[in-house]
Amino acid sequence: MKSITIEGQLRTESGKKATRQLRSQKLVPGVIYGGKTEVNFAAPASSFKSIVYTPEFMLADVHVNGNSYKCILKDLQFDKVTDSLIHVDFLELVDDKKIIATLPLKYIGTPAGVKAGGKLVTKMKSIKIKTYPKFLKEFMEVDISNLQLNENLRVEDIPAENMEVMNSPRIPIASVTMTRQLKQEEAAAPKGAAPAAAKAAAPAAAAKK
Repeated sequence: MKSITIEGQLRTESGKKATRQLRSQKLVPGVIYGGKTEVNFAAPASSFKSIVYTPEFMLADVHVNGNSYKCILKDLQFDKVTDSLIHVDFLELVDDKKIIATLPLKYIGTPAGVKAGGKLVTKMKSIKIKTYPKFLKEFMEVDISNLQLNENLRVEDIPAENMEVMNSPRIPIASVTMTRQLKQEEAAAPKGAAPAAAKAAAPAAAAKK
């Protein structure tokens, strides 16, 4: 799994004045919680870029005052006017404590329904899971190869071994819908006849059987 290292400095003062002073030095205040103690720190704004401005899920090794904390990013705050990062929250990973994390979905394969002329529509890009740190992944892989025309894949279809999925199981995550052309072909075809695109896909489907 991808990981970045963030070199921070311990924050001993709090309050608006101390925070403004940090930001004037292009430092972003943050907190690490979830472990034995809560750690208040600050680090250069540039050191957060690779974990903040990405859809990927990754770990962070935050070094503060000679100590190292393995964490995941939990929350962000941005300035309403400048849109610059002004605060970060990290959750420290503890081996025997379950955590809640949001993992990206990675769709693999070409749906059978797309080969028949349909269009793939992905409705979710990530899911929320609860698990132990050792079972965390960069993404959740979802095979959509067998997804047929007018069918849905749902949250409950995502392989999630050693994880509890927090999203509702019946929420659709991907579907194959009819294109306008396919609808026109279906409307023009004699009753009971398959559209041309579907006929073209039929031999391939039969060969797989």
